[in-house]
Amino acid sequence: MDNGSSPGAQGSGADTGDKVATNIRKGVLEGCVLALLARGERYGLELAEELGARGLSASAGSLYPLLARMRDAGLVETRWDSQTGARTRRYYAITPGGVEQLAVFVRTWREITPQVETLIEEER
Repeated sequence: MDNGSSPGAQGSGADTGDKVATNIRKGVLEGCVLALLARGERYGLELAEELGARGLSASAGSLYPLLARMRDAGLVETRWDSQTGARTRRYYAITPGGVEQLAVFVRTWREITPQVETLIEEER
């Protein structure tokens, strides 16, 4: 099976596992951000902390560019808030388009998860 690596390239099992986990997290990160924002607006660091607490770690290097793409796509909107004595924060809120995208994500996730589980079980 072609794993996309160059001939002769080898990595440890742990490295491969980390890469798989990272790719899966990246693939679901947008949907997870939308799910959190569906519960209420949040600022970027708050999103990163909540995702990290769920084992869906999102570094600033991946989260902020994703939020910018989501804003450009009309899935989230932003507002700046500066409280007395606190630094200015950009808050993110889900838009109606984001709600629709979240519904598609949820539906798709629920459709493919059992299929993946079935395939995994067939390998045992």
